[in-house]
Amino acid sequence: MKHQPEKDTIRDTPSVRYLALGRLSARELEETFLRGTMPDLDALVGWEFRGMNVGRLPTLARIRKFVKGFERRDGDKVYGYNRPVEQNRLDAPWHAGERRFGWYRVSPVDPTARDNAYLHAALLDYGRGENPLWDPSRGLRDYLVQVEVGDRDLYLGKAFYAVGPGRVPLSFFVLERLRPAPG
Repeated sequence: MKHQPEKDTIRDTPSVRYLALGRLSARELEETFLRGTMPDLDALVGWEFRGMNVGRLPTLARIRKFVKGFERRDGDKVYGYNRPVEQNRLDAPWHAGERRFGWYRVSPVDPTARDNAYLHAALLDYGRGENPLWDPSRGLRDYLVQVEVGDRDLYLGKAFYAVGPGRVPLSFFVLERLRPAPG
């Protein structure tokens, strides 16, 4: 059975909690991330989430707002995608485009794998997401935690970029349940 979010989480504009989380300092975001818990992947599947990149780099690059979706494929494997969003005010409605891009594979962090920095998180691995070889998104590695135990509507992520064996930190991002994923 799919988790049914609180009635007020499926709306055009973000919640106060979501916006407040996005206003935290880098130190506060790190503390919140470290206190987070492993998301239930089944609670993500079949849903799209409004996303907000936090920090200076996303602001300069004009990529603050996005949508992430999650789906099950190949039996029990969880994959996800991104959708572009109009870059209006953060408290304005999310107007997402139809195009899906930036595919990623979702799984618990494997302690024996290269990308094992946060064992209490899920890993969104764009290198395993069936993106074209020339797509720069293949280097993205995102860790995702549930912010509060029992709250399946609000998540915090930490993005890195793979450069050979190294990992370059990029930014934090916040996700809030938006709507059921289309068909």
